[in-house]
Amino acid sequence: MRHAADTALDGLEDLLAAIREQPGLIEKKRGVFYRKSRAFLHFHEDPAGLFADVRPGNTWLRMPVNTARECRVLLREIEEAGRMQNSKGKIQKAKFKKGSQRGSRLKVKG
Repeated sequence: MRHAADTALDGLEDLLAAIREQPGLIEKKRGVFYRKSRAFLHFHEDPAGLFADVRPGNTWLRMPVNTARECRVLLREIEEAGRMQNSKGKIQKAKFKKGSQRGSRLKVKG
């Protein structure tokens, strides 16, 4: 799976504009976002469609971004990661049931 080309990113321009409005994210190149000095989000394309790789914690989550609903889910993930980053308190990995479709997330304890 290769990184999304500019032509593929053209179809995600509304999503990219919404991501650019998120505090704390820096777009190093089109469609590649960092939080501080750490890679946070980028996009891939393959025959199955477009996907976002987002790292809200220590591991990457691959999320489809082919429909408006999928784009909203990605934006919620980004917003939640931003809230966790900006929250005070001890940050730890959230625990999920075995076999869960969700990836690693941050959870504030305290």
